[in-house]
Amino acid sequence: MNNLSKFDQFYLKIKKNRWYWYFSVFCRLTLAIGFIVAGMTKILDERFASGLSEIHPMGSYLTALYHTGYYYTFIGIAQVLAAVLLIIPRTVALGALLYFPVIVNICILSFAVRFEGSFISAPLMVLANLYVLVWNYDRLKYILPFKNTPDFGVIKRPEKYSNKFPFGFFAGVATTVVLVILMFKYGHEIMPRNSLSECKKQFANSEFEDAGNRFCECVHTHGTPLEDCLEEYAKAKKIPN
Repeated sequence: MNNLSKFDQFYLKIKKNRWYWYFSVFCRLTLAIGFIVAGMTKILDERFASGLSEIHPMGSYLTALYHTGYYYTFIGIAQVLAAVLLIIPRTVALGALLYFPVIVNICILSFAVRFEGSFISAPLMVLANLYVLVWNYDRLKYILPFKNTPDFGVIKRPEKYSNKFPFGFFAGVATTVVLVILMFKYGHEIMPRNSLSECKKQFANSEFEDAGNRFCECVHTHGTPLEDCLEEYAKAKKIPN
């Protein structure tokens, strides 16, 4: 035990704690539910987030993705497969590995088009996925580029869990959730929102209401790329009223 790194010793300690285990199960189930819903929508050949306008930045992407045919179905199958693997205890590590690149892609896409539908949920799902991967470190350590792999093997479920509640850990989880929400609310000066009316509300009675309304119409009425609309908004702000 003394030959193990501090991380390995800490890892062995948390694997014996009931509350960390509960949280890993919670992460697995919530991640699985998210992908089962999204995946089945694709398998059943329904457009995901069908309420979005086709000229909305995310709406246009999802419409184009929907028209890729069997590739759209393939993504749905991959999502459901990752979800099922996460649910089954013996295949959790494989499911988490399959899940990770997909959810990271969704997270980056959400940030790129400022889509509020997954602006909060996607980064939280990435963090939950990372937790599941770390929880299964004993299985994944053999494929990691470490010079010296610790030899404690795959950890079996302990006969008796520690019931000590990790206040610091869950305080960190709560803080992270709050920070992600704050980043969504204040990380960007403006957001396209999901509709023209919702978009215009963020500029109501503000100094740049006219420029903001033109930005919303640029996105939702004219279907101009988001980057161009943001550029026009930035220029309009510099023009004195």
